[in-house]
Amino acid sequence: MYFFDEVDFVQTQNMPISELWKFLPIGYLVTILIETPILLIGLSKKLSFKTKLLCGVWLTACTYPIVVIVLPTIFFGSSRALYLLVAEIFAPLAECIIFWFAFRSRDDFATNDWMRCMLAIIVANLASFGLGEVIGYYGWFGLF
Repeated sequence: MYFFDEVDFVQTQNMPISELWKFLPIGYLVTILIETPILLIGLSKKLSFKTKLLCGVWLTACTYPIVVIVLPTIFFGSSRALYLLVAEIFAPLAECIIFWFAFRSRDDFATNDWMRCMLAIIVANLASFGLGEVIGYYGWFGLF
């Protein structure tokens, strides 16, 4: 899913919302740095480089604030596992739906193109989740 939304949720639960807002732009930038290259390679070849690049920035922009600000607020006091389960299902699912709404009128997209795009979105989200877990585990960047 996202790079820094997987930080130790116990710590996140105790953070004031103002700290989550401060963190939002940093996490967003790092997340798109992880996810965009995967989308550039993985999205259908029928999309231009510019469109793929835009998808890398735009899809994350649509879901990242919800994962970093809204869900921690909703799951305040809950287990980190529950938060991660919801967040890791929500983000790729929402991004796939948003992508489909944006490109559903493309007549040149075959079933294989759609499957490739949805898989690329899911892989990109899993990659940023995985890297976020590694960074959180080792405490890199000293953010949390």
